[in-house]
Amino acid sequence: MAIHCSRTCLQYLIHLAHDNVDFRLPEIRALLSLRGKPFDQGENFKEKSPFWRLNGLSEEDVNSIMARTVCAKSAFELWGHGRTHIELRTSLLKYPTENMSPFLQKDSTYKINVYTFNKTLEFEDRIKKIDAMEYLSFEGRVNLRNPKHIFCLLEDYGTDPNDIPDEPLYIYFGRWIADGQRELIRSHSVKNRHFIGNTSMDAGLSFIMANHARVKAYDLVYDPFVGTGSLLVACSHFGAYVCGTDIDYNTIHGIGKASRKNQKWRGPDENIRANLRQYGSEKLYVDVLVSDASKPIWRDGVLFDAIITDPPYGIRESTRRTGSQKDSVNSVKPSEDYVGDSHVPVSMAYHLSDIFTDLLNFSAHHLVIGGRLVYWLPIYRPEYCEEMVPLNACLRLVSNCEQTLSSHTSRRLITMEKIKEPEKLPFFRTPS
Repeated sequence: MAIHCSRTCLQYLIHLAHDNVDFRLPEIRALLSLRGKPFDQGENFKEKSPFWRLNGLSEEDVNSIMARTVCAKSAFELWGHGRTHIELRTSLLKYPTENMSPFLQKDSTYKINVYTFNKTLEFEDRIKKIDAMEYLSFEGRVNLRNPKHIFCLLEDYGTDPNDIPDEPLYIYFGRWIADGQRELIRSHSVKNRHFIGNTSMDAGLSFIMANHARVKAYDLVYDPFVGTGSLLVACSHFGAYVCGTDIDYNTIHGIGKASRKNQKWRGPDENIRANLRQYGSEKLYVDVLVSDASKPIWRDGVLFDAIITDPPYGIRESTRRTGSQKDSVNSVKPSEDYVGDSHVPVSMAYHLSDIFTDLLNFSAHHLVIGGRLVYWLPIYRPEYCEEMVPLNACLRLVSNCEQTLSSHTSRRLITMEKIKEPEKLPFFRTPS
């Protein structure tokens, strides 16, 4: 006797945005792990495809992913799929009637959308494709403005805009469940943010980093190179308490020269706290302070659920730490627009290798077990190899994603998870 699939063992289709492609899989894996679910892809899985079929999930699991992801556009309960419309019809007619019937009742309303990836169809062609699906027993009324159920026919025409086939490479049909959070990229754009700097992190990447770190409500998240607080804004959106440090006095206090065009000086209320207030999350702001990331200021023991940061690379923001004239002959004076107290510590070079060594050691000592460190690592592409990624015995490498900046340069988003406590040794380097 045939055993029909119940509504607890359905297959779901995720439609992904085709930007930040390298970051999509780690984001979805991280969000699934928050619910204790593995990433169980369907057959013929292709990571670069805009459509993924996922197994072993409930509709509640899918809704939880879509409530956070900025890499996925929409999610569907997959009813049928195939390489041609004939194969699609065969697949749909095999789909269990008991799974379809709750959404096809006479007292329901519905509409069918047609989505094509990498090809634009005329309106008449879309209508023809919808009419061709009359073999499905929709008994409700069509309501284009406010339907109770939305169905979607999705056609994949490949990823090469210079070689678009006449017919789709693959076709899917399913019931719409939820959209992702792509709107956050627009609503939190740095263009409209109250307080910005030269290197304020892009809103989309900020939310991706927060998702890779599995930030959740009531977590305590720390950014040791906080800058203008873009990462704190993203983490507070998911309900985490946020704090940070930075060596730049002017940035922390929101004073000095402005980064906006046609504005010479920062206004009286341009600061990180004002950014959180702008998005309604000021209550989650713990504090930020001026501090040197190479110096220990925190008490011993675990403190943070996640550490998320974008260290300075020395390109648009200099890499600095405090020191004395005895430490280095290469010490430099503070910036001309510095308006802090009369005593100014001498600033000296902070080498990239030392930055990442200190960052990993700090994370090993101050993250909770299972807590994640997410940071950017700049690389020179012709010479890059995976052995260049800094490692720590207490941290497991979870993902390594590339964002290409030019033909020769890129930065890699590194995600690590704390798996054990370190030995009771000082975690900062001994000055040479």
